[in-house]
Amino acid sequence: MREIKGMSVIITGGGSGIGKGTAKYLVDKGARVTICGRRKDKIQAVAEEIGEACFGVAADITNEADREMLVNAALAHGDGLDALINNAGNMYRGAINELDEQELIKIFHTNVIAAMMLTGLCVVELEKRQGAIVFIGSVHTRRAFPGASPYAATKAAVESLTKVLAAELGPKKIRVGCVVPGAVFTEINQRAGISNDKDAYERLQGMAGLHALGRIGTEEELAEAMEYLIRAEWTTGAVIDVDGGLGLGLTDA
Repeated sequence: MREIKGMSVIITGGGSGIGKGTAKYLVDKGARVTICGRRKDKIQAVAEEIGEACFGVAADITNEADREMLVNAALAHGDGLDALINNAGNMYRGAINELDEQELIKIFHTNVIAAMMLTGLCVVELEKRQGAIVFIGSVHTRRAFPGASPYAATKAAVESLTKVLAAELGPKKIRVGCVVPGAVFTEINQRAGISNDKDAYERLQGMAGLHALGRIGTEEELAEAMEYLIRAEWTTGAVIDVDGGLGLGLTDA
């Protein structure tokens, strides 16, 4: 296992939720972390909150120039690059016969295409450090939630990417992994159409009994799994369920 202290890590979507929690977790372990988000005031406030080892960049990863700016900032802040965590994502829901084509294109751009392009941009630098790439999947690929086909499709793509890129980048000694969260409270729940934090949190708590371990998860528990994927030198192509057993599909029978 590699030492996380001194590593340089990019985390997209670092202004809230799992991204923010993982940034704080890795900084506490001694990493230098570069986070990005579209809202300048929010991303800078989060970076200041975490401390000087965290650098915030206002960037939209669907934009080529912003991706280049993000990578350059990370190289300067961390003196290189050891890991990329493709955490940024969005939610779009709807019945299959009511979906808007442009909204579908947008969610695939954010959740899949932008992450692929950013990953490609980081390969040269990651090869120098024999680094790691982490994608964020979803329990939506384990359980069927009606109305969630757009989001589930993007996360299925991400899991397939993990396997293919692990094979493709293995000769460069770049490792690729994916974590599959269960119910964790993040802002993406509001993007699913839930209007406020209170209602979103209560909805997730209502799912606690669907988890084999009887509760929803925390940002730190996801960060622990990502740390493993970054540090483990002989683990690649792994898709790790960190979901409290939600994906098991428990029934009362």
